[in-house]
Amino acid sequence: MGMLKEFKEFAVRGNVVDMAVGIIVGAAFGKITTSFVNDVLMPPIGLLVGGVDFSNLSVVLRSKTDAAEAVSLKYGAFLNTLIDFVIIAFAVFLFVKAMNSLKREAPPEAPPAPPQEVVLLTEIRDALRSR
Repeated sequence: MGMLKEFKEFAVRGNVVDMAVGIIVGAAFGKITTSFVNDVLMPPIGLLVGGVDFSNLSVVLRSKTDAAEAVSLKYGAFLNTLIDFVIIAFAVFLFVKAMNSLKREAPPEAPPAPPQEVVLLTEIRDALRSR
């Protein structure tokens, strides 16, 4: 029973819940970015470079035969994934930068003033030294 209680305390701890929410939002953001790259960004780029559909770019290493499927390097899909990664990494960078600017540390507080007795004793000591 102790292990179950320990797990419950771990699972409902704030940072674990925050992490789970971040993972879910991150996965959704990844899907949005993938759609942006594949459906919005790459078609105009392909049009600009001569009507190329990047997702279909590949080099055939071995043609299809009756006995085996074709083997090809799909570098166009890799380019889409690479651009997708760069956009996500840049968005995460901007998000972390914004969060860090919000969490600027406040200047350290001044130490509390010494009690009145200590101030008076210090003045008496300084007066005695000066004689």
